[in-house]
Amino acid sequence: MADRTSSLPPSPPSPPRPGTAPARSWWGWGALDQALPDAECASLAALVPGAAESALPVPSIASLDLPPVRVSAPAALAHLVSSAPADRAAHTYGKAFRDVVRALYGDMAAAPDLVARPREERDVVDLLGWAAGADVAVVPYGAGSSVVGGVEYRAGEHSGVLSLDLSGLDRVLEIDRVSRAARIQAGVLGPDLEAQLRPHGLTLRHFPQSFAFSTLGGWLATRAGGHYATLHTHIDDLVESLRVVTPSGVSQSLRVPGSGAGPSPDRLFLGSEGTLGIITEAWMRLQDRPAHKASASVVFERFPAAVDAVRAIAQSGLHPANCRLLDPGEAALSGVAAGGGSVLVLGVESAHGPVEGRLAELVALAREHGGSPVEETSGDGDSATGTWRSAFLRMPYLRDGLARMSVISETFETACTWDRFPALYEAVHRDVGAAVRKVTGASGLVNCRFTHVYPDGPAPYFTVIAPGRRGAEVAMWDEIKAAAMEVLAEQGATVTHHHAVGRDHRPGYDRQRPEPFALALRAAKQALDPAGILNPGVLFDAATA
Repeated sequence: MADRTSSLPPSPPSPPRPGTAPARSWWGWGALDQALPDAECASLAALVPGAAESALPVPSIASLDLPPVRVSAPAALAHLVSSAPADRAAHTYGKAFRDVVRALYGDMAAAPDLVARPREERDVVDLLGWAAGADVAVVPYGAGSSVVGGVEYRAGEHSGVLSLDLSGLDRVLEIDRVSRAARIQAGVLGPDLEAQLRPHGLTLRHFPQSFAFSTLGGWLATRAGGHYATLHTHIDDLVESLRVVTPSGVSQSLRVPGSGAGPSPDRLFLGSEGTLGIITEAWMRLQDRPAHKASASVVFERFPAAVDAVRAIAQSGLHPANCRLLDPGEAALSGVAAGGGSVLVLGVESAHGPVEGRLAELVALAREHGGSPVEETSGDGDSATGTWRSAFLRMPYLRDGLARMSVISETFETACTWDRFPALYEAVHRDVGAAVRKVTGASGLVNCRFTHVYPDGPAPYFTVIAPGRRGAEVAMWDEIKAAAMEVLAEQGATVTHHHAVGRDHRPGYDRQRPEPFALALRAAKQALDPAGILNPGVLFDAATA
């Protein structure tokens, strides 16, 4: 049994090793070479009446008016810290629509003074110690894919701002093959994590849309939703234990499969968005890599019938890996249905045996509710599934292209119980649709899909597309988003299902959060971060939480 737990040989920490990842866009989503050229931006925007006639230019780093650097790190930490314009610009915003638009306009007012890239946990401890003593705000940064203002400093009260980039902590440190778990550093990107697990026949199998451009620590800190539409829907379900550096000390929870010993220390930090500490590593539950897959797509003439079918599937105990329902507008937008129908995309998988029988049961349930199967295949490559997946992964780049044409293209997501969904769906189309017409003067699009489903309710994800006015895009979206947050609150739906709170969802979260819990959060903040330097403004204001 000597090989039950294996420590993997160390490899050099980041800066990222050359050739391991494509060059990243500093202003928009993902890989630089995947951004839409001007002509394609214009062609795409032609589908949106009222869009601008030309694309906003992408400013060069040299042309940006970055604010002066106000602080400097002590000599002992200088080797970890950069004030280079490219680093500061790339760490100013996340990747929400409002972030992309402000970057395109060259608005760098929120730029951090410094960007630090720790190489080991000791560096994180030292950086936090210096920052607490110097009144420097610390904004944790995984890979910057936040779409809720989670990595943008807005408080304006500190002597300086340090963006703490965890990308140097990027290794799988230890694998327990018997227990099927691994100790993993928090800064590892999704593809690099899977590449290190693959030789062992294991996988974390957590694939959010941001998989290629997000990190394990980011998933944990935001309670990210992932690959599975049912059962293990959030990263929470895959955690054995966490190691967290706080200004008051290091928290290491006991690694066990389950425990009833009081409130969970891991639950304190999961979803804390860097406000209570910096997650540096975690023991994560793994799986054998799936060898058997099957998928199917089912078309429904009526969306309510499709919703009923998905509810039956969610309550069946069959636990499909994929169960994505697209309403008629979203199905048309994704290119999987042009005839006005709704489309249900189903997928099942297993590491141990055939799955076609389970897929047949799922399809039969859909058929009982009026669905018409289009295609069923072994693997996951049927035409509708493949088309949907391609559109899903390409959508953020299209959003950036539309943003350059001053088209408002953004999303919001939530979750509610099944009994409340019909009223929620109607209210979103009515009230958010009315806000779109009021703000933009056009009807626009308000579409819906289910990303995850539970026995007691779905997680609807809404897309809004409408023409904006050049120079006013951010304010216009903010007004529409406020209307959406009002609808969610009125309908008893959560302000977010898997995109975290950040700063953009604070108004809705403040209404949703119980007041006694707010008091507990404030007490935890005071105990763990007495100087108030960690990601100020996210989740709560320490003095008024």
